[in-house]
Amino acid sequence: MDFTLDDDQISLRDELRRLLAAECDPDRRRAAIDLPGAVDRGLWQVLGGTGVFGLMVPEDAGGVGLGRAEATIVFEELGRAAVPGPAIASLLAATLVGGDPTGARVVGAVEAASRQLVEHLDGLDELLVVGADGITTIEPVQVSGDALPRPLDPLTPVHLVAALPPGEEVGDRQVAEVWRRDSALLAAALQVGLGATAVGTAVAYAQEREQFGRPIGSFQALKHLLADAHTGVELARTAVQAAGVTIDEDAPDQEIRRAVASARLVATRAAHTATTTCIQVHGGMGYTWELDAHLFLKRVLVLDQAPGTVEHAAEERAACLA
Repeated sequence: MDFTLDDDQISLRDELRRLLAAECDPDRRRAAIDLPGAVDRGLWQVLGGTGVFGLMVPEDAGGVGLGRAEATIVFEELGRAAVPGPAIASLLAATLVGGDPTGARVVGAVEAASRQLVEHLDGLDELLVVGADGITTIEPVQVSGDALPRPLDPLTPVHLVAALPPGEEVGDRQVAEVWRRDSALLAAALQVGLGATAVGTAVAYAQEREQFGRPIGSFQALKHLLADAHTGVELARTAVQAAGVTIDEDAPDQEIRRAVASARLVATRAAHTATTTCIQVHGGMGYTWELDAHLFLKRVLVLDQAPGTVEHAAEERAACLA
């Protein structure tokens, strides 16, 4: 297996990074807090127009026809920009259950349970329920619940729903298993991007903030913190991209499960370290609303609970050792 990015993948990464720098700057990202479901539909259409949601849809079905390896690259960039909204569900809906690859419809997803926390409900056009026996679709207007007044991540509004109405089946058990696997992989990629931005933000501040007549980045204690955070993100990026390649090359199921579960666990640890380090390096200012450091950390924590959760990854990894 070759894990080195080729010229096309590098171009894909760089072009998307430039696009997001222009279309999802900190001001526009924060403005989404006041939108229904914290979904910026203008940004969603831009992403759909660039092929983000149709990335893994075959070309003859209106998609781009790329693989999981490219998806990890794209979702790392979405993480770098902390793009709000249910990007994972919208992409997987187009890929696995015949959804819209243009991004015209915003799709959310939730694991089947007796009581649900449904994210971005007010901004959804469709809600998919991922259960043990398959995937069903329901109209968001049929879902009633109470919006939590203070969700963990202000860019991920949440409704507490006592019960979901029955829906129409759009995928069987096998599709649901692939959904959880790919969701775990893409959540890990988002966390790598969030961690990378947190490290970059912390390093920039450490180079300009002075104490005792010197940049605080020159102090050994901070060097160690930043080096550990940087190393963790780099290792996580490698694990995530390797897992994507492992899927694309049709490796044995056991190998794929091990690669995805490992990537999920390594990425969440690296992202937690990077985002908390960013807050620590900024000192007291790191805890303020004005700085985006808290948004990175909160998104990382929310992503831990995406379908294909970190707990599920730990169980998968343990099973692979048996």
